[in-house]
Amino acid sequence: MARTPVWKSIAATLEDEILKGHYRPGGKLPTEAALAARFGVNRHTVRHAIADMAGRGVVRSRRGSGVFVETEPTEYPIGKRVRFHQNIRASGRLPQKTVLRVEERGADLTEAKALEIDPGAPVIVYEGLSFAEGQPIAHFISVFPAAPVPGLAKTLEEVSSVTEALKRNGIPDYVRSETRISVDHATPTQALHLKIGAGDALLKSVGVNRTEGGLPIEFGTTWFAGDKVTLTVMAEG
Repeated sequence: MARTPVWKSIAATLEDEILKGHYRPGGKLPTEAALAARFGVNRHTVRHAIADMAGRGVVRSRRGSGVFVETEPTEYPIGKRVRFHQNIRASGRLPQKTVLRVEERGADLTEAKALEIDPGAPVIVYEGLSFAEGQPIAHFISVFPAAPVPGLAKTLEEVSSVTEALKRNGIPDYVRSETRISVDHATPTQALHLKIGAGDALLKSVGVNRTEGGLPIEFGTTWFAGDKVTLTVMAEG
């Protein structure tokens, strides 16, 4: 009887441990050196096992970061009403946000045009990371005109939900008026935040949201990790 190659045995063992939850989706496997020591083989043999698993979609290697257990992409619908927490809960996952900064400054030319205000007019900038079930899926920067919601900066330091923060500042509802989606590549900082490789593909969404009365209230840019999110554009009836 032909013997099973050692690399196949290593791959089978690691896959079994992944199925048992020893290594969770999005989690990092031990280093090549650690695995080589554990199984009593050289790194080339471990590399062969990892390459086989990666080829079958079990794990993903990220240059300079390591090897991670693959995750099912999070379904993220883009429709008239934009609600991060609602979208992620609908996918069966737990939504979370981490705030990177909240600041007030003058609007640049692009922001002023999108928000229909004068260049240099005061705006509130809200930057952060979005998570689904503990895994970072997106980096976002939202810009709001300060005049209609002067207390928004303080509120955003208390609640991470834009919907709730706007509601507390007199904006009960808002809708997406336009969106542009393109492909971008992760900067080193984004790669660090999203736990991906620098230069990896990102889905970039640039949009403007308006109040029910038509006032531009948010100019947002979101970079979604391309291998973690599936964007679905919803048709409006």
